[in-house]
Amino acid sequence: MDIFANVIGIVGWKNSGKTTLVEKLVQELVARGLRVSTIKHAHHDFDIDHPGKDSYRHRAAGAGEVIVASASRWALLHESRGAPEPELAELLAKLKPCDLVVVEGFKRGPHAKIEVRRSDANPLLAAEDASVIAVATTDPALAQGHPSLPLDDAAAIADFVCRAKHVATVPVNA
Repeated sequence: MDIFANVIGIVGWKNSGKTTLVEKLVQELVARGLRVSTIKHAHHDFDIDHPGKDSYRHRAAGAGEVIVASASRWALLHESRGAPEPELAELLAKLKPCDLVVVEGFKRGPHAKIEVRRSDANPLLAAEDASVIAVATTDPALAQGHPSLPLDDAAAIADFVCRAKHVATVPVNA
């Protein structure tokens, strides 16, 4: 089984609008009845935990993994402790089954991707990476001949993703 079969990436240069597109796309896909998960790649050190909190104290004490759970949600914090950054395939394997995984970042990965492009200030990723299957943009000329999607139309992008990934949706009026 291809671990990337139900994965679509949203890639682009810094401040291109990736997170905004992911947010709108996930809302649209969930409204269509799909179970959607996301993975976000960060290029910097980040922490979702804060000094003084119990879970932070557990990690600071040396725990390799800490689960925080409540009636509303749960989270698993995993400390890398100098180990190499995990590959996308390793992270995908940790997710529960779902209809589609939307990945923000991991622009050099082998999965199918949509590039977000608002200007020509940076190189076109689609020109160098055949796994970029479309360019979401406000100006189709910026796609430089690659398939172009209207950046501000989440429904059209969701239609494209569902066709490309062979994902059936529940009719909106069902």
